[in-house]
Amino acid sequence: MNEKIQSVLNSLPHKPGIYLMKDAQGNILYVGKAISLYNRVRSYFQESTDLSPKNRSMVAKVDDIEFLVVKNEVEALVLESNYIKQYRPRYNVLMRDDKSYPYIKVSLTEDFPRVYRVRSFQRDGNRYFGPYTNSGAVDATLDLLNKLFAFRTCRYDASTWAPPVNKEPPPGWKQKLLPRPCTQYYIHRCIAPCVAYASREEYDTVIKQVILFLEGKHDEVVKSLQEKMHEAAENLNFEEAARIRDRIQAVERVLEKQRIISTEGQDDQDVIAFASSEDETCVMTFFFRNGKLIGREFFILQGTRDSSPGEVMTSFLQQFYESSPHIPPEIVIEAEPDDRAVIQVWLREKRKGAVTIRKRSSPWKNCRKRSTWLLHHSASSVTISRIRREQTR
Repeated sequence: MNEKIQSVLNSLPHKPGIYLMKDAQGNILYVGKAISLYNRVRSYFQESTDLSPKNRSMVAKVDDIEFLVVKNEVEALVLESNYIKQYRPRYNVLMRDDKSYPYIKVSLTEDFPRVYRVRSFQRDGNRYFGPYTNSGAVDATLDLLNKLFAFRTCRYDASTWAPPVNKEPPPGWKQKLLPRPCTQYYIHRCIAPCVAYASREEYDTVIKQVILFLEGKHDEVVKSLQEKMHEAAENLNFEEAARIRDRIQAVERVLEKQRIISTEGQDDQDVIAFASSEDETCVMTFFFRNGKLIGREFFILQGTRDSSPGEVMTSFLQQFYESSPHIPPEIVIEAEPDDRAVIQVWLREKRKGAVTIRKRSSPWKNCRKRSTWLLHHSASSVTISRIRREQTR
């Protein structure tokens, strides 16, 4: 142990915070959090401590340590997550770079909102859904949504297509429409607000249906479409009624697939399991909304060799929900995370509502056995397939 490290160890306070282990070149090797910086950081350098091979390797490379004191454990958790995301230290458990995971964005902050794919989630007043690990599935979802709800996909400035609702237009505002609708209108993929074939209120209804669909509230979507179908039929607009009927049937086909696996309750719930290989772990997450399975995604955590199940689960919860636009009221997990109480408080603050983290030991209350088996089996299958791909390279 060099004098620099010894000096830091002597100055550590009995307070919560984060610590950064650095090598001789100043690279951050590891970022950790602690209730007591004094106890946690010093434990790495005590002969009596039984370190894992991974931690022994890291400690051998440490040339300097920095620490930051915070008010409480939740602040330490948030700061640790930010540092891990920014620096991606070699010895931390890392989710594969989330820049590769797309989201679906509903651009509520622009006139006549669009629905499209983006590469990052921001808290900017728009709605985001994801992240998705399968880019093709995002494209397929967007295509289905456009078939069902006929929203615009163009990038025109729509601010002049209709006056604002319930407020005065800005000074000098003048309605300016396009000369004619595009092909999307003629193939029933857009209701053409650009030429005033649809009012702002009618278009807003379409976008509300898109959001309900993405939230998994498909029964509400069907009910709304049925009302529009009956209204069209009463007005003798049978062609439009037939198109809406086809949309209802398409939504019901989605609903039928979801009934294969569902929860017994009606709450939103994420169910998480994982399977590990030598140095990486596949985490499979099922998303239940209103009691129905609306999607599943798998994520790869790297650097999990010698990591306990609790550490793996903690790392995933931190990194996944830090960039997730939706946090459900209940998260069902396979392994008890380290610092569960702190993570639960952090999630409650992010959600601005109650969040319960529940381990599956009791056996999977509110989840049917089929979903439980399929979840863990899926994670194991992904891990095995990745190992085989590596072996055949």
